[in-house]
Amino acid sequence: AVERARSRHPCVGQALRHPANRGKGAAVRTGFAAATGDLVVIQDADLELDPEQIRALVEPIAAGRAEVVYGSRFCDGRRGPWTSYAANRFLTWLTNRLFGLAITDMETCYKAFRASLLPRLRLTAERFEIEPELTAEFARLGARIHEVPVRYHPRARHLGKKIRWWDGVLAIRMRVKKWRERRQSSSGSA
Repeated sequence: AVERARSRHPCVGQALRHPANRGKGAAVRTGFAAATGDLVVIQDADLELDPEQIRALVEPIAAGRAEVVYGSRFCDGRRGPWTSYAANRFLTWLTNRLFGLAITDMETCYKAFRASLLPRLRLTAERFEIEPELTAEFARLGARIHEVPVRYHPRARHLGKKIRWWDGVLAIRMRVKKWRERRQSSSGSA
């Protein structure tokens, strides 16, 4: 997938690999540590989201309207598989409530942001809970989050979809952890 994306997009960097699968969060953090340039874009290797859409993610940042852009699979009315849609809507709703946001698709893999935010992100997630951890960190930093609609081509489990119900539990746990950290930080500075 990386080679295909790189052949079509010269801005795609090197392929980094762990000796064994450590999870999405570990992969994202490894990529962040190697990132160079002014912008960072997260693109899952499964290509459920087409790399051709990266330009739309970067545009609001380049125009100065946002520090962070999420590619929303839902802001244009599309839904995807019912169970995934319902889980994503609940997790996004919970994130919005806990962190005072108003986004439509927190669990999207498509995130672009200014590389200057990287050193200030406090990330520990190893698995799919990287998504709420990133969102909570962007909220903690006061970064302006903008959404753009993206086309989504979901895979089924028999095609290699790896996320499971347990990942939703871990994602809720991460939200609560970050919310508590935020409350403790704000009460300690008052």
